[in-house]
Amino acid sequence: MVEYQFSGLTDPGLIRVSNQDDYYIDPEGRFFIVADGMGGHAGGQEASRLATASIKTFLNHHWQDSRPTDELLKQALGAANRAILHEQRLYPDRSDMGTTVVVLTFRPQDAQPWCAHVGDSRLYRLRDHSLEQLTEDHTWIAKAIRQGDLSPDQSRNHPWRHVLSHCLGREDLAQAQVQPIQVQPGDRLLMCSDGLTEELSDQLIAKHLTAHQPCEAAATALVNSAKEHGGRDNITVIIVNPMPPAMTA
Repeated sequence: MVEYQFSGLTDPGLIRVSNQDDYYIDPEGRFFIVADGMGGHAGGQEASRLATASIKTFLNHHWQDSRPTDELLKQALGAANRAILHEQRLYPDRSDMGTTVVVLTFRPQDAQPWCAHVGDSRLYRLRDHSLEQLTEDHTWIAKAIRQGDLSPDQSRNHPWRHVLSHCLGREDLAQAQVQPIQVQPGDRLLMCSDGLTEELSDQLIAKHLTAHQPCEAAATALVNSAKEHGGRDNITVIIVNPMPPAMTA
C-alpha cells in the first residue's frame, strides 16, 4: 500500500491550440512519467503519447523482474524510442517527431527512487524551502553554460534555448541519464515540462511548493502561476511527496 502523496496536472497554456505534453501517474504510485512532444501538432502529440504508453507498458510488464532499476529504465526508454522511430517510418510527414521524457520509479527493492530522462523535461527536489534541479538538460544552452560560454541569466532569453541535443525519436540514446535520487523525510519532488520552467523562476516554484501542502493544490498553483506569467507553452507537472516529514517530540 502506497503511503506517500502525489498528484499531476497538464494544461495547454494560453497560446498553443493543442497540448503536446503527456503524463502518466501509476495508480499504485510505482512510477511517474512526463513527456513533452515536438514535431508539429500531430507529430508532437503522437510522440509524447507513444513514449508514455510504451514506457508504461514496459514497466508494468517487467516490474517484478530481477534486473536492476537502471537497466530497466534504459530498456524502457529504448522501447519508447523504437516505437517513435517506427511511427516515423510509417508516416514520413512525421519524420521530425520526437519527445522529451522524465521518468521516476519507486521499486520496493530499491532504497531510493530512480529517475531517467532525455531532453529538457526536469526533476526537482524541494528540501528545506530550497529547490534543486536533479536532472541535467540535454540542450545546446545547458552545454554552453557548463562550458562557461553563457551565464544562466544570458540563457533565459537566448534564441537557441529550446534546441535539444537529445530526445526520444532519434537513433542515438547514449545520452539518456539514469540516476538514483536521494530523498529524506519532508522532501518534495517535482517533475515538469519546460512550459513551467520557461515562465517561473526556481524561487517562485519553490514558493508555491512550500505554500501549498496538498500535492493537488500545489500542482494547480504552479500551472495557474505559469499561465499568469505568460502560459506560452503547454504546462505539465507531477508532484510527489515520497516521505512524510519527520515527527518531532
